[in-house]
Amino acid sequence: MAHKLDDEPTLGSSSEFHAVLTELTALREEIVAAARSQSELTDIHPNYRESARNLLHYLAFRRRDLRPLQLRLAALGLSSLGRAESHVLAAVDAVFDVVCRVLRKRPAKVDAHAGIDLALGQQLLASHADALLGPAPAGRSVRIMVTMPTEAARDYALVYDLLRLGMNCMRINCAHDSPAEWQRMIDHLRRAEQALGRTCRIVMDLAGPKLRTGPLEAGPAVLRIRPTRDIFGRVTAPARVWLTSRDAPQAPPSYADAVLRVAPDWLEHLQVGEIVSFRDARHAKRRFDIVDVTADGCWALLEQTAYLVPETILRRDRKSGLRETPVSDLPRLEQPIRLNVGDRLILTRDQQPGRPARLDTAGRVLTPAHIGCSLPHVFDDVRPGEAIWFDDGKIGGVVDDIDRQRVVVRIIQARAGGDSLRAQKGINLPESNLRLPALTETDLACLPFVATHADVIELSFANSAADVNALREQLDRLGDRCPAVVLKIETRRGFENLPDMLLSAMRLPCIGVMIARGDLAVECGFERLAEVQEEILWVCEAAHVPVIWATQVLESLAKQGMPSRAEITDAAMGHRAECVMLNKGPHMVSAVRVLDDILRRMQAHQAKKRSMLRELRLAHRLTMPSP
Repeated sequence: MAHKLDDEPTLGSSSEFHAVLTELTALREEIVAAARSQSELTDIHPNYRESARNLLHYLAFRRRDLRPLQLRLAALGLSSLGRAESHVLAAVDAVFDVVCRVLRKRPAKVDAHAGIDLALGQQLLASHADALLGPAPAGRSVRIMVTMPTEAARDYALVYDLLRLGMNCMRINCAHDSPAEWQRMIDHLRRAEQALGRTCRIVMDLAGPKLRTGPLEAGPAVLRIRPTRDIFGRVTAPARVWLTSRDAPQAPPSYADAVLRVAPDWLEHLQVGEIVSFRDARHAKRRFDIVDVTADGCWALLEQTAYLVPETILRRDRKSGLRETPVSDLPRLEQPIRLNVGDRLILTRDQQPGRPARLDTAGRVLTPAHIGCSLPHVFDDVRPGEAIWFDDGKIGGVVDDIDRQRVVVRIIQARAGGDSLRAQKGINLPESNLRLPALTETDLACLPFVATHADVIELSFANSAADVNALREQLDRLGDRCPAVVLKIETRRGFENLPDMLLSAMRLPCIGVMIARGDLAVECGFERLAEVQEEILWVCEAAHVPVIWATQVLESLAKQGMPSRAEITDAAMGHRAECVMLNKGPHMVSAVRVLDDILRRMQAHQAKKRSMLRELRLAHRLTMPSP
C-alpha cells in the first residue's frame, strides 16, 4: 500500500511548529537585545569583539529554562540547541529558518547581525588557544602545563625530559623560590627548546592573598627513628643515621632516615665497626652500628625503633677519646589543634602561637583552642552565621561571635575522632564578602620580573572586574610588552563574577581562564564542583576563551607513582578544556607521559562537549544469530 507524502505538515505537527516558532522568535529578540544594549563593547580589544558579543548572546540565551523547548525541538527532529555555545545566534537562526521553511513562512529576522557561525566560533577559540598556550602538538589538541619544583632550577635534565615527553607550558609558582631560581628554570627551558627543536610557553603564577592559619606553639623535641619492616614486622632494612658535628654540621651525602648533631671531639674518634649504645626516651636499650667514617661525618645503622630527645646520651664502646655526648638541636614537633564537632575555636588577630584547648581533670574545657590568621583584617568582613573552612575543607565551622580581637568558630564538620589543624593551612570564607585585592604587595614586587619574562601571567584569586583592571593598569605602567593574562577562578565570588571579569579582560589582546578546583571545591561545596566547572567551561566557550583544567590531575601518580582509577577518568575529562595542568611531584615525568597518552586517545572521542563518532571497534563484536 502506497503512503502519501504531504508537502505540508499535518494539523497536529503544524500547531507544534507554530508554537516552537513563537518561542524561538521571543528567544531571538532577547538574545539580540542583550548585545545591542552593551555600549562597553566598544572598549573590547579587536581580537575579542565578536567573542564578547557572542558571550552576551549566550548569557541572554541561558537566562531562561530551555529544557521544555529542547524537548519539543528534539521531538520534531530538529537541533535541540545543546551545542550552541560558540555560535549562539547562528544556532538559533538555523533552527528558526528550518521551522519557517516547514511552515512556508518568510523569516522575519529581528536584527541584521546574524552572529558568527559554527566554523568561525571554533576558529576563534582555536586561534585564541594558540595565542595563549602555543600551537597544539600533532595528534593532541589539548596542551599540557607542568608546575616546576625547586629542583628544576638546578636539574636541566628534568626540564629537558618534561619538554621531550609533552610539556607545552612551563608554570612557575611565584609563591615559591626567588627570581634567581625562576631565571635558572627559564634558562633550562630555553636550552631544552633549542636541543629538541620545540617551543614552550612560560607561565608565571602570582601568589595572590593567602588566608592561612598562624603559627602554633611548638611541642616537645622528639625524633623517632625506625627501620623498614615487612608485613610481619621483620626488619628488611635498618635505619640510616648520619652523625655530624654540631659546630659545623654537614648535610648527608645521600639519603638519611635521621641526622644527629653531636660533639665534634666525640665524633672524630668514631671508628668503623664500633657500637654506640644509648637509652631512648622510653628507657629502651638501643645501639648504633658505625659502618662508615668520612671527613664530614659518620654513617650508623639502627635495627630497632628509637625515640631520641635532647637529653639522650650516646656512649662509645671504646675507651680512647671522649666516651659520651648528648644529642643536640633536635627538631621540636608541631603541636596541632585537635578539633571535634561541637568544639569552639578562637581565631585571633595577632600572630601569637596558637595552642590546643586546655582541659581540667574531668576533661572539661577551661580555655578553648586558639590560632591566629595571616590576614587579620578579614575579620572586618565576617558576620555571625557565615561558614568557615580550614585545610582544603577538611574541617568546617560556622562563625558564632565576633569582636574586635577575635572570631569564635563552632566546629560543625570533622571526621569521627576529630581532625588536626596545623599552622599555614588554608582558610576559606565562601559566604563572606571579603575585600581582598587580588594583587598583594608581594605580587607587585615581583611583577616587573614576571612581566619581562612570562608569556602568560596567572592572576590568583581573581574575584571581580576591579581585580582584572588593577592588573591591566600595572602592566600598562610597566611598559609596552603585554603578556597574556589567565584568570584563576578559585572562589565563589570569582565564579559568580566570571562574565564581568571576562568582559574586562577582553580589553587585553590575549586571555584565558583556569579552573582552580582545589579552593573552588571548598568555596562552592564539593557536591557542586562538577556543576560549577561545567558552567565555567560553557561560559568560556561562548567567549572563545581557552580554559586550563587544574588541581589534583593525576596527583597520586605524580606524588606516589601510581594513579587511582578516578584520576584517569578525571584526566580524560580534561580533554574538554584547552589545557590540563599537572602539579609537581617526584613522579611528574611519568605523569606527563601518561597524560599525553590519555589526551591523544581522547582526541578521537571528544571535542569540548561533543561526542565524536569515530568507528567503534565494539560495534563489530556482535555475533548475529543464524536465521
